[in-house]
Amino acid sequence: MARVKRGVVSHARHKKVLEQAKGFSGRRKNTIRTAKAAVDRAGQYAYRDRRINKRNFRALWIQRINAAARQEGFTYSQFMHGLSKAGIELDRKVLAAIAMDGTGFSDIAAKVRDALK
Repeated sequence: MARVKRGVVSHARHKKVLEQAKGFSGRRKNTIRTAKAAVDRAGQYAYRDRRINKRNFRALWIQRINAAARQEGFTYSQFMHGLSKAGIELDRKVLAAIAMDGTGFSDIAAKVRDALK
């Protein structure tokens, strides 16, 4: 049976890991053993933080809606309840964008005010 030399395969695999470790500091960017561990850990952080990112954005949207609602004389919960009673189906992301605008939000707040009466 012929001898199988795997130098090309392992070199390609190492190269792939080292490309992913580009920008890391110290030995983590150029030593395969430490780079592999660092890339694995970076992947775990990325996986975790993709979920945390969603939570953080939702919290930011709620803060922006709350600030705009309070300028209109509502609490956040009153405003959201009024939205559902008025039949306005806008998500928090869109509401936060409108809240940053200002004029459009006061129109929505007027409809909420009517729905809560």
